[in-house]
Amino acid sequence: MIEVIGIIVIVIALAIAVILILAAMKPDTFSVVRTASIGAPSEKLLALISDFHQWRKWSPWEDRDPDLKRSYSGAERGKGAVYAWEGNKNVGSGRMEILDAAPPRIVIKLDFLKPFEAHNQAEFTLTPQGGGTSVTWTMHGPAPFMFRVMHVVMNMDKMVGKDFEAGLANLRKAAQQ
Repeated sequence: MIEVIGIIVIVIALAIAVILILAAMKPDTFSVVRTASIGAPSEKLLALISDFHQWRKWSPWEDRDPDLKRSYSGAERGKGAVYAWEGNKNVGSGRMEILDAAPPRIVIKLDFLKPFEAHNQAEFTLTPQGGGTSVTWTMHGPAPFMFRVMHVVMNMDKMVGKDFEAGLANLRKAAQQ
């Protein structure tokens, strides 16, 4: 019995060591990028993205908590506009501030407070394409060691990428209304 327990302890210790080694080998930054073609002019898309009040029409996180608490401050839209939220475990809490909204790019400082603290940057790049616009949604930021440990067992790009894809599909619908 003691030998079996010893083997189990060794296997667990090796598994933990492998996870820590894999985490140490991961990059210290991350990036999630998705692009969609939207049949609307970039001006219309800029208006939907650079005004946080409009995010309720297309953001993939807005409907995940019916009791989501939102607050807006700073500029009404564009550079200096601020949006803060506090919600359930599906949306957590945080704050966004538009740092730049000059075409073709909107740059947003994105601070998550719960369920974990993270400080990232989101960017939307709008490129005219045929009769519409190519929209690229990017989020990037630092990947501290514990974040990289989590990345060993879960794929951030796939998790958040699905939300970006849903958000871009919603943005397409909102722009074509």
